[in-house]
Amino acid sequence: MKKALLCLVFTLLSYTITAQINGTITNTENEPLPFVNVIIENTYKGTTTNDDGYYELNITEAKAYTLVFTYLGFKTVKKKVTISKFPYKIDVTLEEGSLSLGEVIVNAEENPANAIMRNAIAKRKENLEKINSYKADFYSRGLIRIKDAPEKILGQEVGDLGGGLDSTRSGIIYLSETISKIQFLRPDKLKEKITASKVSGDDSGFSFNNAIDVDYNFYNNTVEFGNEIISPIANNAFGYYRYKLEGVFYDDRGNLINKINVIPKRKNDPIFSGSIYIVEDQWTIYAIELDITGVQARIPAVDIISLKQSFSYSEKEDIWAIISQSIDFKYKFLGIKGDGRFTAVYSNYKFNGVLTSKDFGPELVAFEDKANKKDSLFWKQIRPVPLTTEESTDYIKKDSIQNVRESRPYLDSLDRENNRFKLNNVLGYTYQNSFKDYSFGFDIPLGGFQFNTVQGYAANANIFYTKNYDDFKQYFRANVGFQYGFSERKLRGTGALSFKFNDTSRAFLTLTAGVQVAQYNASNPIRPFWNSVATLFFEENYMKLYERGFVQLNYSEELFNGFRFYSSLSYENRSPLFNTTDQTFYPQDDKEYLSNNPLDPINSSAPFEVHNIIKLNVSGRFNFGQKYLSYPDSKFNVSTDKYPTLVLSYEKGLGSTNEDYNFDQIKTRLYQSFNIADKGRFSYNMRIGKFFNADDIAFMDYQHFNGNQINVSSRGNYTDVFNNLGYYDLSTNDSYFEMHTEHDFNGFILGKLPLINKLNFNLIIGAHNLATPNNIPYQEFTIGVDNIGWGKWRFLRVDYVRSYQSGFQSDAILFGLKFF
Repeated sequence: MKKALLCLVFTLLSYTITAQINGTITNTENEPLPFVNVIIENTYKGTTTNDDGYYELNITEAKAYTLVFTYLGFKTVKKKVTISKFPYKIDVTLEEGSLSLGEVIVNAEENPANAIMRNAIAKRKENLEKINSYKADFYSRGLIRIKDAPEKILGQEVGDLGGGLDSTRSGIIYLSETISKIQFLRPDKLKEKITASKVSGDDSGFSFNNAIDVDYNFYNNTVEFGNEIISPIANNAFGYYRYKLEGVFYDDRGNLINKINVIPKRKNDPIFSGSIYIVEDQWTIYAIELDITGVQARIPAVDIISLKQSFSYSEKEDIWAIISQSIDFKYKFLGIKGDGRFTAVYSNYKFNGVLTSKDFGPELVAFEDKANKKDSLFWKQIRPVPLTTEESTDYIKKDSIQNVRESRPYLDSLDRENNRFKLNNVLGYTYQNSFKDYSFGFDIPLGGFQFNTVQGYAANANIFYTKNYDDFKQYFRANVGFQYGFSERKLRGTGALSFKFNDTSRAFLTLTAGVQVAQYNASNPIRPFWNSVATLFFEENYMKLYERGFVQLNYSEELFNGFRFYSSLSYENRSPLFNTTDQTFYPQDDKEYLSNNPLDPINSSAPFEVHNIIKLNVSGRFNFGQKYLSYPDSKFNVSTDKYPTLVLSYEKGLGSTNEDYNFDQIKTRLYQSFNIADKGRFSYNMRIGKFFNADDIAFMDYQHFNGNQINVSSRGNYTDVFNNLGYYDLSTNDSYFEMHTEHDFNGFILGKLPLINKLNFNLIIGAHNLATPNNIPYQEFTIGVDNIGWGKWRFLRVDYVRSYQSGFQSDAILFGLKFF
């Protein structure tokens, strides 16, 4: 403890030793002011104060400077200093400024704020296009706290979260910093080279707070902030906001700054509230202080997010550019609550240089070698926003904790405690060796208990072993699963061995073997839980099963960026299964279970003969326009909404003991989901396929289409299902075309209806089409309401479905549940 305190004192003292210009900024009551901008006049080089009002401005040349201290709501202060040696200390006291309206409102024929905002909107595109490209230095710090953390969440021990919790179970659970070089080319190309990265409590970690994640440009019509949020100066902003002029003031250059209160017309729309500062005559953004709720951003766990941006002007470039940004948030979900802040500082801009699209590729983020190995001296010298006492303490404490908790004696003692078998381990137990990073155990999941008419009641049990290498970049998994059907009195089992080779191409090799019951549709459209409910309570046994004994080898790998290759080769023995029970909770005199034959539900016959077959599947998935983040020995792909994803597949059945069961199939799938500005999100999914030499193949090799006959869904998105179609009504061994479209208005329509808009519901419409030879095309049309619930628990969706096939066929009410 004494050592930690001495380290803390040394760290605080070292600020004065290593900083070039430093000081504390307070108000007239001697209270520290956080997030004050400190800038060298007519440049984009500067910093901001931390929560303690302390700042450090790192410059290397001793000469005369004019320092500008700006803080919204306070008078700007300029200090001319002549520096002969470093460090140089200068403390500043800021006085509160005053807003005045004067005769603005008296002489105005209309709301003066509206006139100002119309001018800002008219100049929006021109101001946006002033910056065609830039290079800049970027710094970001992220901090997340938790308060009164529960001991358990959903039955799982929380622990002390890596040493972040104090005796009150509160504290910092995430603290990290990033130093990087960024490049931007209009309209949306941004890449980042991270030169230094630091994570508290993980000396090998890489922070996830990057420039790309906080690139919020309010000159665009919408700002991607969880949801597509309408900018206060968007072309259609008057449809979402009311404005009020709170007052005006003059900046240090004599520019008149208008403080505009941004007021939502409807509280649940994807909009902000707060203040935006507009420069008179130039109609550019001077600063932003805006809030958005978790409801508006469609981030249920968040209560509120507060965004601040400050801009600086350079006479040389005649550009107002963002120099600092803070994002404060409060969250509360499942008994967990806390807050956090992400701070960003931009400096050393170079505008409108020679950057072209050739300078940008799919790589968005890259790290310099040993970026996460910079020592504390490096960070003290280069960090633009000094640490607070709380943050310094967290670094020191967690670095000490890490050394202890990575030691073998500590890990062994922890394992001895956790590996004790307790009474509550009857349904599941894991033995862990943390130092060697392997574990094994067993699991009897309650969710694996089900009922169907073939097996009766069935229960699952699993035995597993895992071994991790290189922080999960490589791993080995082995597991054996058992399932026992009580009515048929039969035990089946499967086993799997899987190895992940790396974390860049993510190559996987998996060998599986065993005997299992399988649905005829390999997509498993019927969830065991819902089938159990439908069978036992309503005597509707929709799930149709056969027995599959198999040995299968799977391999997948990303061969190049945006293209992933999948393959599988299996040898299978297939046998038909039959009902073994007629048990139901509510028997009906005029109703009995259908057979397990999807081709003949009335008669208990076999839909195919017992056979062996070899199956080959090869497919490639093209994610067009895919970007990625490069970490040392790792690659994280980032999909884009701009382009669709294409999947090409070939499937072949060969070597069957029944020659009629051999076949070939080629198929393709195209799907995409994207936002249409503030109008919501549109999704589509299309499949086209064709069988060859497949006149008499086994029924499980047909192309099946996901149906739904139980009027309940847990899919969330319905672009892969026909919700009023029988599970095997239109299965085919010929050609087919399947198309699904769905548009979620995301509050665009219902959010504008009086009274209804208070419910925060979303309107969703959909259309679905299926065409196969020898069948009249089948269509479904749906209209539904999503986001039904209360508070943050928005788990219900209700749709009305109408289906057509040579005229109206039927309709249904569908209930969608998101938490199953």
